[in-house]
Amino acid sequence: MSPHTLRNYQSDLDQFRQFLVARELALDGEGNVNVGEVDVHVIRAYLACLTQDRKKSSIGRKLAALKGFFRYLRTNHKIAKNPLLAIHSPKQEKPLPAFLSVDDVFQLLGAIKIKTRLDVRDRAALEVFYSSGVRVSELVGLNWADIDFQLGILRVVGKGSKERIVPVGEIALQALRDYGVEQRKKWQIACKGETPVFLNNRGGRITTRSVARIVEKHLRQAGLQIKMGPHGLRHSFATHLLNSGADLRSIQELLGHASLSTTQRYTHLNLDQLTAVYDKAHPRA
Repeated sequence: MSPHTLRNYQSDLDQFRQFLVARELALDGEGNVNVGEVDVHVIRAYLACLTQDRKKSSIGRKLAALKGFFRYLRTNHKIAKNPLLAIHSPKQEKPLPAFLSVDDVFQLLGAIKIKTRLDVRDRAALEVFYSSGVRVSELVGLNWADIDFQLGILRVVGKGSKERIVPVGEIALQALRDYGVEQRKKWQIACKGETPVFLNNRGGRITTRSVARIVEKHLRQAGLQIKMGPHGLRHSFATHLLNSGADLRSIQELLGHASLSTTQRYTHLNLDQLTAVYDKAHPRA
C-alpha cells in the first residue's frame, strides 16, 4: 500500500484506541487496551460516535482499517473471535466530482498572466496536469529525467509504486521548456540525484497542498465560480477524452486505474452527446 494509506490506517487505529481509553472500554487492570475484550457492542458504540460528524466515506475507511486489523488478529490467533464479522460497511455516497468544461479549461489556462517566475511554473504545472491527467502526487513527484521531450511522454510512479508511461501534449511540453529556462536562472540543477520539476520558492519540491493553492488561485483569477480541487483537472481530462470518442479502456490505462469501475466515476457525458448517441444507435430513435 502507499505511504498515505498506511499513515491513514495508523491514524484510524490510534483514534479507535483513544476512544476505548476515554470510554474505559476493553481495558485491562493497568488501563491498557485489551483487544480480546473488544466485542460487537464496543464496535457499534464507536461507529455511533463516528456518525455524529463524519461522512460515510470517512466512516467506511475507518471501519476498513478496523476490519483489517481484527482480521489479522484472528488469523494469527491473537483473539478468539472477530467482533467485526457482523458489522457491515455503510453504503457509500457517490457524488459526481467537480470538473471543468473545455471552454472553462481554456479560460483557466488562458487567464494566467506571466509576471513572475512562479507564474511560469504555475502555467507549466496546470498545462501538464490537464494534458496528461496524472494524479497530483504524480505531478509533484515528477523529475526532469522522467520527461521525454522528443517522444512527448512522461514516466510517472502511481499508487502502489506502479510505473506507467503517459503522453503529454506539445503545448504542455513548451510550457515545461519555458519553465525550465526560468528555473535554471534561479536554481542550479544538480547533475546527479533527483531533479524535481516543480519547485517552491526555497528550491524544494512542491507539495500536493501547493498544487491545490495554485488551482484555487488561478480559478479565482480566471473568474470561474467553481469550487474544485486539483483532481478536478484529472476529472476534466478523462471527461473530455470520453466526450471526444476515446474508449473507457484507453482512459483507464492513461489514468492508471486498476479497475474500470473507478474510471467510470471520472467521466461524464452531457445531454447533447447522450442524445446524439441515442439518435445514431437506436433502431427506432
